[in-house]
Amino acid sequence: MSTPQDLDDRLRAELAALGAPDQRRDLGEPLPEGGPLTGAQALALFDAQSTSRLLDLAGRWLSGFGEGYFTIESAGHEGDAAVAAALRPTDPALLHARSGAFYCLRAAQAAGAFPAAPPHLIPTAPDLPAATGADADPQDPGTSWSESAPVRAVPHQDLDAEPGEREADSLPVGAGVVVDADGDATVGVPDLPQPAPDDAFAAAARDVLRGIVASAEEPAAGGRAKVFGRADLAVVPTTSTAGSHLPRAVGLGLALERLRRGARPADGAAEAASWPADAVVVCSFDDGAINQATATAALNTTGWYDHTGLRIPVLFVCADGDASEGWVAAALRSRPGIRYFGADGTDVAATYRVAAEAADWVRRQRRPAVLHLSAVRLTEPGDGDAARDPLLATARLLVTSGYASGEELLARYDERGWQLRRVAEEVLDEPKLASPVEIVRELAPRRPVRVSRAVAEAGARAAGPAAGARAEAFGGKPPELTGRLTLAQSITAALADGMLDHPGMAVFGQEVAARGGAHGVTGGLRDRFGAARVFDTLPDETSILGLGLGAGLAGLLPVPEIRHLASLHGAEDQLRGEAATMRFLSRGAFRNPMVVRVAGLAAPEGLGGHDHNDNSLGALRDVPGLVVAVPARPDDAAPMLRTCLAAARVDGSVCVFVEPVALYHVRDLHTEGDEGWTAEYAEPGAWGDRHVPIGRARVYGVGSAEDLTIITFGNGVRMSLRAAATLAEEGVGSRVVDLRWLAPLPTADIIREASATGRVLVVDETRRSGGVGEGVLSALVDTGYVGAARRVAGLDSFVPLGPAARQVLVSAEAITQGARTLLAR
Repeated sequence: MSTPQDLDDRLRAELAALGAPDQRRDLGEPLPEGGPLTGAQALALFDAQSTSRLLDLAGRWLSGFGEGYFTIESAGHEGDAAVAAALRPTDPALLHARSGAFYCLRAAQAAGAFPAAPPHLIPTAPDLPAATGADADPQDPGTSWSESAPVRAVPHQDLDAEPGEREADSLPVGAGVVVDADGDATVGVPDLPQPAPDDAFAAAARDVLRGIVASAEEPAAGGRAKVFGRADLAVVPTTSTAGSHLPRAVGLGLALERLRRGARPADGAAEAASWPADAVVVCSFDDGAINQATATAALNTTGWYDHTGLRIPVLFVCADGDASEGWVAAALRSRPGIRYFGADGTDVAATYRVAAEAADWVRRQRRPAVLHLSAVRLTEPGDGDAARDPLLATARLLVTSGYASGEELLARYDERGWQLRRVAEEVLDEPKLASPVEIVRELAPRRPVRVSRAVAEAGARAAGPAAGARAEAFGGKPPELTGRLTLAQSITAALADGMLDHPGMAVFGQEVAARGGAHGVTGGLRDRFGAARVFDTLPDETSILGLGLGAGLAGLLPVPEIRHLASLHGAEDQLRGEAATMRFLSRGAFRNPMVVRVAGLAAPEGLGGHDHNDNSLGALRDVPGLVVAVPARPDDAAPMLRTCLAAARVDGSVCVFVEPVALYHVRDLHTEGDEGWTAEYAEPGAWGDRHVPIGRARVYGVGSAEDLTIITFGNGVRMSLRAAATLAEEGVGSRVVDLRWLAPLPTADIIREASATGRVLVVDETRRSGGVGEGVLSALVDTGYVGAARRVAGLDSFVPLGPAARQVLVSAEAITQGARTLLAR
């Protein structure tokens, strides 16, 4: 294992020992023997790699005196600078934590500081137009380097020889003939230019150093985390969880291709216009991530979509330290539907050539590929192969090709070091986040007035200019004219109305198109809105959520379905680590609006908790910023779904819409045929008046409503209303509070209704430990409630099979008995 300082000392010694080239070449010339780069480009790659290496050193230096908070090094992975060079700065990039050189080169590209290649060196696809406008490189190759640098006289071939006797028929680009006092002629080429104090690489270093010291001026997360991300560089911030960003990359690729083929983004989605129609998604990861479930799911889903004919223009880039002795290569080569490219990641010329070929293939074919780069981990145990240092390899290339001497490159490296030292000292003085408000400001903004207005405007459109199209979509009979609806029917109608109003809305999941989903809720939507907007996925929840994450990032409005709450748990980090953090990690520059529908809570079939009956909601309520909605009645379900869709559009909210499967098709409340659990669907003109804001409860009065407050949600609402009817016969008046929103909790409504009676019974169908009831009781304590309180909750147990489930779940009888016990105090 080498320390960063050991690595630096060794690199400096190696650079000094490289000597001078036998023959000097101008930077504007291409590499000898037909290489794919010019000298100027190779030097820019050296600059990106040097900057990244020096950032490793700066991170350790800062942490040494308590001012740096991130020390994951990119040393050995710097070959990915050539990958960045082979792509366009408008191609969205999702980078892993060792992608420092990629980020630095991307910043230089965007600033116009990466020299353009001569036309014959640019790999282009015959069926794509040449880059123009923002995609064109504004720098003219071979001029800026030679015009701005002094000319040095160096020995060259005999200028008096005949053309056929010379080594070349023409002078190097930018060269000049210098004749000394004795009449001897030599060819002069420009000196190696020194980096400007505040060039593009210094600016990129400033970005990274700001992240390392948690500066509030950091352009991605604003001091909240250390990430590679910047909206104007099309670099999407990702968490450091290995491979967790790959499913999003797949979703983004699929969404971009759908947009290219005519899909319309959601209203106000500026993100959709950020990338050109022929953009490709690049997603980098290292060899450790290949074994993660998220990476396996992403690669499998990509191959499956390609197998079915759907195009996903994504380039996966795997940096492989070969710790697994060939396993990564075998795993990547065997992936069906994903074209394999491989290159030595320590050789920038080879990497650039293969990366350009791979990127060009993905761009032309609109199909997925993987670029497998060999790499080294130079500062980790068991991987100290300094001879394969990619930065040293680039330096050797520059010297042996005649562009620079080792001493010049060492001086350039040292100049970069002083440059970064100055920047590091400057960012230390920048402000840090200093208040809770600053930290959470971009976590999950809530603009309820705008959301309410969006719902009312949707109703006005449906009742006005879109009325004809709406009537046609519903077969001439809109849902408000079909009589009383069940919970499932109300959700189906609201989904259809959402699809009509939001052109960018897409509904997808396992069998949601072919069979209407697990419970028939999405039945008929594909026939109304087409297979491009309502489609089936693989039965893999990680990939389903990843598709939603990518679609939201592209400007669409995804509404994925998860068949059962039990199925969600294996994929929850796509919500926790990816969805909920996007605004937090990008200061709101990126967002992933999404409404995830989940069938959950106790089921009537008697199936065990590891299949359908699952009452675990704690993991969702624990995610900062996530909206968790649980509609119990049909006349709440449609308004709440409209609120979630509007919040996703207006605020970029990530909402989980948990639908109580046991209540989907229930019609009665107290007695058979009373239709007490059905409701009429509101006509569009009434949507604004019946809007249900996030975090507002619903209260039912039973009897005098003065003796007891029952606070509950989901299945507990129906059971509590039945229990309240029984208590009313005993002379006890109750008010039943349906929370409706489990995150954020309707705290104001809880306190008001609890204080009205002074006796609170919390009915929680989740578990006693970590359940919703704990949150309700905490809200009461935090606000000074002094009345009596009691809980009726599910046991701390998994849900067993068959009738035994009734022994651990809440029942109407248990609620009634709990109320009597509380009233007897």
